[in-house]
Amino acid sequence: MLRLSDLKLPLGHPPEALAPAICNRLGIPERDLISHAIARRAHDARKKAAILMVYTVDVALRDEAAVLARFERDSQVRPRPDTDYRLVAQAPKDFTRPVVIGAGPCGLFAGLILAQMGFKPIILDRGKVVRERTKDTWGLWRRGELNPESNVQFGEGGAGTFSDGKLYSQVKDPRHLGRKVLEEFVKAGAPEEILTEAHPHIGTFRLVTMVESMRETIEALGGEYRWQHRVDDFDIETAADGSRRLKGLHLSTGGYLAADRVVLAVGHSARDTFQVLYDRGVHIEAKPFSIGVRIEHPQSWMDKARFGACAGHPDLGAADYSLAHHCANGRTVYSFCMCPGGTVVAATSEPERVVTNGMSQYSRNERNANSGFVVGIDPERDYPGHPLAGIEFQRKWESLAYVAGGSTYAAPAQKVGDFLAGRPSEALGEVQPSYRPGVEMTDLAQCLPAFAVEAMREALPVFGRQIAGYDHPDVLLTGVETRTSSPIRITRGQNFQSLNTAGLFPAGEGAGYAGGILSAAIDGIKVAEAVAAAYIESTT
Repeated sequence: MLRLSDLKLPLGHPPEALAPAICNRLGIPERDLISHAIARRAHDARKKAAILMVYTVDVALRDEAAVLARFERDSQVRPRPDTDYRLVAQAPKDFTRPVVIGAGPCGLFAGLILAQMGFKPIILDRGKVVRERTKDTWGLWRRGELNPESNVQFGEGGAGTFSDGKLYSQVKDPRHLGRKVLEEFVKAGAPEEILTEAHPHIGTFRLVTMVESMRETIEALGGEYRWQHRVDDFDIETAADGSRRLKGLHLSTGGYLAADRVVLAVGHSARDTFQVLYDRGVHIEAKPFSIGVRIEHPQSWMDKARFGACAGHPDLGAADYSLAHHCANGRTVYSFCMCPGGTVVAATSEPERVVTNGMSQYSRNERNANSGFVVGIDPERDYPGHPLAGIEFQRKWESLAYVAGGSTYAAPAQKVGDFLAGRPSEALGEVQPSYRPGVEMTDLAQCLPAFAVEAMREALPVFGRQIAGYDHPDVLLTGVETRTSSPIRITRGQNFQSLNTAGLFPAGEGAGYAGGILSAAIDGIKVAEAVAAAYIESTT
């Protein structure tokens, strides 16, 4: 089978137009095309008056060798890659069950792969099962009541459960592990279109049922979940030669769990866990992240700006965007985690702090679009001197946002026109907020670093020239966005174990090795394979 890429057809073309286009591109008669299947579908909207659908297709031909020879120098015609996932090992007869800490995307796939290999993992999570966790999350959104152990950050499914459910990533994936992730999601109830869409997404409601289905699969394979089991300490043994090895875990329940191979997939907000690891001497280093706000526009504005007269076409869906600007003060401002047709949500995990994030449902049919509008920061420049200093940097601005919002978990908000003019907002304009439990109109400069405010003020009109209406005076900014990624990296070696603590496998976004659902899940697969390799090595 061959793979043909960059095949373009006009928006709204009939399905039967695909086969003739394939034959025309390859220069073959239609009788030589045995079958074809879409591998990827995207759109090219750079010219609004002539939007194109762009396909990658897998084709079976009567004489594939001859066609391949004719297109030898054409990178768009190649043999179809092998995307099948194969388990790297099977559990030996005698083994100590591995432990996975965290049930987010990384921990979920680490647990799944270990279970599929027969290792019957024990999965610990400080939070609750996804439906109970959802009730607690709504408690903050509707009543301003925070449960620090069960919220947007903690519990089954991790932070990705309350997001747009984006399933694409910039990570290099030569083994096609992302395909394995998507296929498992489809088995768990995701729509099959995620296998072919260039920018697939699922949405929160579907993620809830999928996470439950995957839990059932893991349990059927011998895996075990233990909810509301926070890891409070790590038992690390130091040998005479100075080498260190993990021996077990002290749990919030008062119990002790012997464990010599542990996947650490705690997510980017497990600040208390990071502190314990640091106190126990596990190698940690500070890592860059970003700070800013959520910016909201009516989705209809974005659709019109991106698609022109084609806005609303069912093949295009809700418009998204990706923007970046390098500022005169040396900072980079960029859009982050764009949520078409979604809502801004309260995402704090600590009392008396305000954190924003964005989420969408599968339909993406809410009134507003939102995305992070954030400024890149780095340890040496902004929080030097300590591996955990980035956490305190985050806390400072989150606490100021809580106060600026009225100390009720309402979020501080400001219209773009007022933000650019340097004056507080007193009333809403044309854009209505989606954040719950509500917003307090104010001056966001009081809960953002001065360099970030300066950079954001420079970037807004730049982005407005790229997308009409982006910097409209009534567009709403809601603060603060601080959890773009982990502020630390728990450094690991080529064997995926901690640099100085054998048996501890840092993984996913919290450990600084992923960013988003797909990349975290891929990292979970890699770490599960490393755990299996460590078992096999120890028995040979």
